[in-house]
Amino acid sequence: MLLNGVIDPRTVEKFKQEAKDKGRDSWWLAYVMDVSDEEKSKGKTVEVGRAQFDTATKKYTIFDAPGHKNYVPNMIMGAALADVAGLVISARKGEFEAGFEKDGQTREHAQLAKSLGVQKLLVIVNKMDDCKWSKNRFQEIKAGLTPFLNATGYADKDILWVPIAGLPGHNIKDALPKGVGSWYKGKTLMEILDGIELEKRFPDGPLRIPILDKMKDPALVCHGKVENGSIRLGDKLTVAPSGVPAQVLSLLDGRGEEVEYAGPGENVQIKINVADDEQIQRGFVLCPRDNMMPVTDVFEAEIDILELLEYKPIVTKGYTCIMHIHTFADEVVIKDIVRSYEKNDRGEVTEKHKPQFARSQTKIIARVAPKTPIALEKFETIQ
Repeated sequence: MLLNGVIDPRTVEKFKQEAKDKGRDSWWLAYVMDVSDEEKSKGKTVEVGRAQFDTATKKYTIFDAPGHKNYVPNMIMGAALADVAGLVISARKGEFEAGFEKDGQTREHAQLAKSLGVQKLLVIVNKMDDCKWSKNRFQEIKAGLTPFLNATGYADKDILWVPIAGLPGHNIKDALPKGVGSWYKGKTLMEILDGIELEKRFPDGPLRIPILDKMKDPALVCHGKVENGSIRLGDKLTVAPSGVPAQVLSLLDGRGEEVEYAGPGENVQIKINVADDEQIQRGFVLCPRDNMMPVTDVFEAEIDILELLEYKPIVTKGYTCIMHIHTFADEVVIKDIVRSYEKNDRGEVTEKHKPQFARSQTKIIARVAPKTPIALEKFETIQ
């Protein structure tokens, strides 16, 4: 955003001085997205930061999600709004290894991004200046991470790689300067982003906007991403699962500018007229009145069990956990395990019908029940 001129020089100087006053001179770049006092004092992202920038061909909204394990729920909220995940890796010796070890956040974030439906993964290898733009270091990271990403479900065609140096701004917007990383002949970060082709969207389909947040102003304002369909000023809506009717009073785009229309993929703020705003919560979905999203209190799910807690090492009937679907998060219970698929050391898969339990690294088909009814599309509808 600095290179695109979104942030003016005066603001940059303010960030630099603020970081210097805290004795953290090199942290000033993080202040672009980390705006709260807690984030600035800890030097880590806590909430999901949001910002926008444009290139010659596209408009972008960035969601800066927390990397620390204590804030994974916030990271999930950010991933729920994303079309492309940017996995930032440090090229500094020891830092990549720490993030990629068994309990490292690199592994968990890649798995979460895939499980939340983010189909494209851009691996951004940062701090290349720290290793003097070593080709061997870049290839070492790529070779170490690729098999894991493949096992997570990302095919090679869906993984994009780019080396950068964030502090000097190398290979972000402009090509590398002469004498720096001469071995790299690929595109810049911005060029790669502009070249990514996303899945087909359906502006004429039924409107679906999972609500990420809400506030009073003085009417109710909901923030979310148009996942399907389109929304216009004056539209009459229904909120699922509560069924409460609403009407669009105003629309703001990601930059806070008033618009009359928003299509699929756009992040919007919607001011609505509604009789009871307590019937609208995070995770509820804005829909057309004549095509409300189905509501259910039990459903069948295919679940990849990546890793279980030490004190709950197996999944059985009655197992409870927190489920995240789009922006919804709540406790659910496993009612039954219908089938399980477990792979042995030779890669052979064993299928079991109605197993008593399932362990880590197992795929299961299970009947799942949330504490309260939720809005959920039928599987055949989204094929």
